Amino acid sequence: MNAFWNSFETLVGLSVEPKDLTFVQISLRGIIVFLATLIMVRLGHKRSLARKTPFDAVLLVILAAVLSRAINGSAPFFPTLGGGVVLVLLHRLFAYLAYHSHRFGILVKGAPDTIVREGECDFPMMRRNHVSMHDLEEDMRLHGHLDDLSKVRLARVERSGDISFIKK
Repeated sequence: MNAFWNSFETLVGLSVEPKDLTFVQISLRGIIVFLATLIMVRLGHKRSLARKTPFDAVLLVILAAVLSRAINGSAPFFPTLGGGVVLVLLHRLFAYLAYHSHRFGILVKGAPDTIVREGECDFPMMRRNHVSMHDLEEDMRLHGHLDDLSKVRLARVERSGDISFIKK
């Protein structure tokens, strides 16, 4: 077993300074991190990739930043992979808590904002969400399949940033 570990350590460059890593060592590290990340994301939840909420984006950005260090050797390999697992588990815990607590869900995921009621725009709310009339009209055509604002009973900027429409 010791011989296997020594071979693995040399092959992946675990005891090598980052500047001395070879192409093969970085490539193997990349393959291992890729597979480990795939497992981590599968341990997380499908929604962490499917949803576009800031809550989910934070996980992906931080996870990518942390795990890239395992590939380029600027951080210890296995502790960095472990840190990635901790981030995914923390995301899953927060998602669980948000599911069971509406207030916690609003805290970490945000709340939708109503920008149109009964065909009338709430311009201060649109300004707050950086939604112009052109943005609203575009989304109304693309997602609401409408071309007349008077036919919209309700439009909301959802937690994902998408605009949803309910017709009259």
